[in-house]
Amino acid sequence: MELVSIDDIRAAADRVAPHVLRTPLIQADDLWVKPESLQRVGSFKIRGATNAVAVLDPQGVVTHSSGNHGQALAYAARLKGIPCVVVVPEGAPEVKTDAIRAWGAELVVVPPAQRVVAAEKLAAERGLTLVPPYDHPAVIAGQGTIGLEVMADLPGVEVVLVPVSGGGLISGIASAVKALDPSVRVIGVEPELAADAAESVAAGRRVTWEPERTFRTIADGLRADLSELTFAHVRARVDAIVTVTEDEIRDAMRYLAARARLVAEPSGAVATAAYLAGRTAPGRTVAILSGGNLDPSA
Repeated sequence: MELVSIDDIRAAADRVAPHVLRTPLIQADDLWVKPESLQRVGSFKIRGATNAVAVLDPQGVVTHSSGNHGQALAYAARLKGIPCVVVVPEGAPEVKTDAIRAWGAELVVVPPAQRVVAAEKLAAERGLTLVPPYDHPAVIAGQGTIGLEVMADLPGVEVVLVPVSGGGLISGIASAVKALDPSVRVIGVEPELAADAAESVAAGRRVTWEPERTFRTIADGLRADLSELTFAHVRARVDAIVTVTEDEIRDAMRYLAARARLVAEPSGAVATAAYLAGRTAPGRTVAILSGGNLDPSA
């Protein structure tokens, strides 16, 4: 299976530069935080969605999403002036579904297990291009632009902590980081209640968890399984996957607010949670804060 290359990521960086904020590194005690929560759509997903729309040049798009990728694709479609349909699971945070609609996309709500099938059906019926949230080389390359920025902005970085769900973010970041300095450790982080990636790495094969299991975690953006494509990237380029508890996620959200003045949704706080819980390798560390679309009523 062909993996995303550093050249793919550099090309993506050129494509997305007009639409994506180059987020700073913010120091909180001895940790550096990369706050993708500051992006216009509130998460890193803007990078992959914008790159995919540029590469695929579609006439209309559809996706399935827990919320953040849906917002990002709706934004990218609006920039291009094309229709966008987003399939979300029942129970998706209202702050995310409202934002998807605000960017002009049509929202379709289905039971969690039916998301992918519903999106594929809409693509076939309406002639739309399916842009998956993580299972596409252009999406992975777009997310990898974060890795380019980390390596340029923090010489001597030794550890990069990355939230893991479907695996697009860590696949892209690991591809960039390892190409530029193979000695830097890239460590994935996921909730104990949605730990399919950790189990997959331990088993040496891709393991999937049913929605009934993954929907227990408060980290609603980390409930997806790895795909064959992202699992291949993880096996080749990621050093380890660690897990954090629900209480550790909540503690990290409070820490980021108090020490870094950053709003993090639960999914975005897991990398910091792993650092605070001491589950990472020693060294100069960057934690990716993947999103800040926090539901204030939750």
